Amino acid sequence: MKLKTIAKLASFCLAMTLIGCASKSGNEGSSSVTGWKYNDKTGTGFLVKSKYITQVPTGMVSIEGGSFTIGEKGEFITAPRDNKRRRITVSSFYMDQYEIRNVDWREYTNWMEVVFGKTAPKLVAKSKPNANIWREELAYNEPYLANYFTHPAFDQYPVVGVTWEQAMDYCTWRTDRVNELALARAGIILPPDFNSLQKLTDLDSISNNFVFNTQKYLLQESYQPKAGKTPKLDLYGKNRKVDMSDGILFSEYRLPTEAEWEFAAYAIESGKNGLVREGKIYPWSGSQVRTPSKKQMGQMEANFVRGRGDMMGTSGSLNDKATITAPVSSYAPNDFGLYNMAGNVNEWVLDVYRPTSYEDVAEYNSFRGNIYTTPIVASVDELGNKVYTTDSLGRIATHVVPNGDVRDFKDGDPTSQYNFSLAGDSTGLNNLKNPVKIDPTDVLSLNITDKTRVYKGGSWKDRVFWLNPSTRRYLDQDKSSNDIGFRCAMSMIGNIDQSAKK
Repeated sequence: MKLKTIAKLASFCLAMTLIGCASKSGNEGSSSVTGWKYNDKTGTGFLVKSKYITQVPTGMVSIEGGSFTIGEKGEFITAPRDNKRRRITVSSFYMDQYEIRNVDWREYTNWMEVVFGKTAPKLVAKSKPNANIWREELAYNEPYLANYFTHPAFDQYPVVGVTWEQAMDYCTWRTDRVNELALARAGIILPPDFNSLQKLTDLDSISNNFVFNTQKYLLQESYQPKAGKTPKLDLYGKNRKVDMSDGILFSEYRLPTEAEWEFAAYAIESGKNGLVREGKIYPWSGSQVRTPSKKQMGQMEANFVRGRGDMMGTSGSLNDKATITAPVSSYAPNDFGLYNMAGNVNEWVLDVYRPTSYEDVAEYNSFRGNIYTTPIVASVDELGNKVYTTDSLGRIATHVVPNGDVRDFKDGDPTSQYNFSLAGDSTGLNNLKNPVKIDPTDVLSLNITDKTRVYKGGSWKDRVFWLNPSTRRYLDQDKSSNDIGFRCAMSMIGNIDQSAKK
């Protein structure tokens, strides 16, 4: 009995010791490896922030990452084989629940007009969608050209006519406006006074002194709050300047990578029994384009072209009321709560297009399109602080680091790796007075450059084949269309469970 009692006491003591060790492994006020206190005014000034909770950005949905089979889900003889099946893993991220709407984009262009309308009208014009994409030689679409972007009847419809480059500019603008508001609500900065813009007459003054930019704020080595505001002080009595670890600022908004987009579209989750349903053809359950549920039986799951000349169905109960696009909240969401991941409009993604990217990209967070940059330092002031070069929008200017443009890394397109000689041309065209140089491989090579971007999802003017999330097409990043829109994504810092607790 004594031996058993001693053994129990020993086990209890060991368990308590382990519990004690576990409790000290967190940020509970002192180091678990040196014993020194954190956040001690009399110490070295080492600050450790505990109880950090991630925030779910407004309008976005938390997407828990995981492993899934990306790539083609059907056999089509004439389909391009540019997305063969393979297993990859995507980390957790956030994605907009809806496509960016006309009213969202008008908020952006209105801000641009207010801030830059007098000093830089070209910047304002650059932010506006291309309404001419609605013109078609053998169709009467002038009402859309005049009203689609501006009329309140189309406020909830997805914005179209924006290039990939414009979508990226919007993401940066959204990052800055969201973080500016977050800092103002936290009492760190004053909200902007747009009336004071009347006093500023040159672009540099507006960009550098009025326009808040997240990257510029984070890179500043010191910070002074705006006049009239009592500064918040940190532990050591210094003016408080927050960073990403404070949980106030959001990560940058961006376009989703192709892997993220496809993962989010299929919304693959394991059930309570641990089984995973893969091989879905569309974002919704089932392989049909009409809902089988009793309440909405026969109604369309998405907006697309059903057949030649059939854009919306016969008038009546089976008409989806969408000749062109539909409001972004139309139709049922997928299992992640995302709307219109098939149909309505195609969506820009972050990737540069290559037909054989599936052979090269990493198995984790697959992506082609990285360009590694570094901020441009203009000078160093008398206090030793770096002064950065800014662009016309008040953003930090950057340049590409040596060998930092890796869009072509392990490019698998053979025709991009050879220099063809036309000396032996057999067409006879080289013998003309003004020879015509012809590359005999042109009929076989794709018109793809480092500025060719992927878009996904199918649209109101596409056949059902393109509604499969694995299908992919491409367009140059400075081009736009009346069937391409976008939604934003954001990388998640920390664990999705943290954001769920908020």
